[in-house]
Order: sequence, then structure tokens, then C-alpha cells
Amino acid sequence: MRAGTLSNLWRAVVPEPGPVRPLAVAALTSRIGRGLFYTVLPLYLTRAVGLPAGQVGVGLTVASLVGLAGGVPAGYLADILGPRGLRAAARTAEALLLCGYAVIGNFTGFLVVACLVTLFESAGLAAEGALIAGSVPSGKRVATRAYLRSITNAGWSVGAVVAGGALLEDTRRAYVVVLLVAGACYLASALATMRVPAVPAVPRKSDGPRWVALRDRPFVVLTLLNAVLGMNLGLFTVALPLFIAARTDVPVALYSVLTLINTISATLFQVRVSRGTDTVPGAAAAALRAGVLLAGCCALFALADGQPVWLACVVLVAGCAVHVTGELYQAAGSWGLSFELAPEHAVGQYQGLFGMGRDLGQILTPVVATSAMVGWGWAGCLALGVMFLAAGIATPPAARWAQRRTGAVAGVQKAPA
Repeated sequence: MRAGTLSNLWRAVVPEPGPVRPLAVAALTSRIGRGLFYTVLPLYLTRAVGLPAGQVGVGLTVASLVGLAGGVPAGYLADILGPRGLRAAARTAEALLLCGYAVIGNFTGFLVVACLVTLFESAGLAAEGALIAGSVPSGKRVATRAYLRSITNAGWSVGAVVAGGALLEDTRRAYVVVLLVAGACYLASALATMRVPAVPAVPRKSDGPRWVALRDRPFVVLTLLNAVLGMNLGLFTVALPLFIAARTDVPVALYSVLTLINTISATLFQVRVSRGTDTVPGAAAAALRAGVLLAGCCALFALADGQPVWLACVVLVAGCAVHVTGELYQAAGSWGLSFELAPEHAVGQYQGLFGMGRDLGQILTPVVATSAMVGWGWAGCLALGVMFLAAGIATPPAARWAQRRTGAVAGVQKAPA
């Protein structure tokens, strides 16, 4: 390979010196840790700790609900204290708590650790959004988010592959080693975060409301619409493999192929799909495209119900390709809306609120999507498609409403809440 080709490849993968480079290192290391951690967690809890699967499910659900409470308060703290320190502190806390999983021995210990992990994870994500917003110019925020998502997809895959060795050994020692390595990855992420130039804090004005994001009704509506569109992730990761197993005669091994298609596509094309979504109209248009595409993928999945194996395989692969395209547009649109509609003095709050909506969608998806696709078959798939389409169609007018409101939220500050 020629030196010029290697140089071009390096520039395409590694950002120029500046804040994006340590942000990328922080994102990559944390997502490797997440890939390690989440891959082994269910089996570690059931096989090594000895918890019943039902208790694991209840504990993770409760922890997810607790995590919802951390988004907006953490975003508020990121605004008034500065996001860099908060994000580094949250990552450090996660590192220590992941190691705490290695010493739990009962459901109570698991529940406490799980709740704290999700709480600090939510806080870190809110601070991360504010840190990105404060580190790069407005017109480059979505492109930076897209690049970081490509990096995180690769990191998650690396973590999951490495964790596969622990799954093969299937011993407590192997699982504990993975948990400790995951904790070290989170600590490395915290250290990389401190290499990002500090973003100045924005002290709250005494004559302004504290929870401005929660008072912004059009933004709350957009948050809920994005939560619906974001349910496509759980549809793919939870409902689709169960649908394949229960409603088709296709070998479940096909799902690994679909996952590979999804991961590679997200890594290669997220930046390209995100172009033009750094304005409110562009982001809203991306959300509309996402709704249409996700409705289309649900229709294709519906066609697989009860069909011959060859036909089911064809439509499932086609549906996967349409799904990942819709997923990429949904992600890009969500970044554009959450960044461009947030007043500069409350970016952290707005990122936290948008993240709460995303997390709420992920909590509801396993129940909603699995019940629809597995319980109702093709009819349930079409119902989910209508839901996605409706959310996509509703996003542009909601975005215009929110854009009209943004100036008032940023400029008018009343008595403290």
C-alpha cells in the first residue's frame, strides 16, 4: 500500500489534533468497556452469582428507571459547573462500580450496584452532549456526533468479541476479569476526557427558571417523538431475534448475519447520512425519512411471518438493510434537533432531557415490540410500522413549533423554579 493511501486512511479514521481527538479516545475506550460489560453481565449474574433470571430482569428494569432520573439534573450540573469534570467524574464512578459487580453475592447488592451504574451512565451521557456542544462549533456538532458514533460502534464490537472468550470459558474468574478490564476501560475514558479543553460553566442567572428544558413544551414533544423513533434499536436487538425464532422457520443463526450487516453499515455510513442534519429543518427531514424507512422495514419483517425459508431470509435481509438506514437517519436527526434547539445556557439540560426520552423508549421497547412482533406476527409488525411512520410525520411540524419557541426560552427568564 502506498504511503499516500495510508496517509489518507489515517486522516479518515483519526481526527485532526484538537478536542475531537480526546473525545474520540474517551468514546472508544468507554464503548469497549460497555461491550465487554454488557456481553457478560446476564450470564455472570445468573451463572456465577446465582441469581434467577427473573430477578436479573427485574433488577435491570428498576436500574433503568432509576437512570432516567439522572439525565436532567446531571445536565443542569454540567451547565453550571462545566461538563468536562462531570463527565470524567461519572466515568470514574462507573469504573469503580463495575468492579463492584465482582464482589456482589445477592439480589440486594446487585440492585444497588446496577442502579448506581445506570445513574452515573445517564449523568455521563448528559455531560458528554454538553461537552461536545461546547468543544466544537455549532455547524460541526452533528458531524462530530456521527464520527463518534462510528467509533463507538467499532468499540462495542471489539468489546463484545473479546468478552466472547469469557463466555466460552464460562467461569466466575473469567467473568470477573472481564468486569475489571471493563472498569479499566472506563477509567481510561475518564482520563481521556480530561484531555479535552475545559468548557466554561454557565452560572444560572438568579432571575431565570432552573428547569428550562422541562418547561419547553415543544421540545418535550420532540423528545417523546424521538423516543418512539429510537425504539427501532430495541426492535432490532430484542424483538427481531425472538420473532425469527418464533414466527419463522429461518435458522436463528441468520440473526448474526443481520447484526453484522447492521454494525458494519452503522460504522461506515453514519457520517455520510448525517450530512445536512446540522440545522433544525435538515434534522426534522432526517427524522421524517427515518419514520418512513422504519415503517418499510416493519412491512418487510411482516412478510417473513410464516413464509418459506428462502423467502423469509430474503425479506429479513432486505428489512435489515432498510432498518439500518432508518436507524442512521434517526440518530442524525436526533443530534441535530437536540443541539440546535438547545439554548446555549442550558445545553446540558436539553441533552439530559433528550437522553431521558431515548432511555424511556429503550425501556418500553422489549415489552411493546416483542409483544407485537411475537404475539401478533405480521399484524404486530405493521402496527409498529404505523407507529414509526406517525412519529416521523409528526416531527417536522413539532420541530417548527420548537424552533419558534427556542428564542423565547433562551431570552426570557422568569423567577426561579
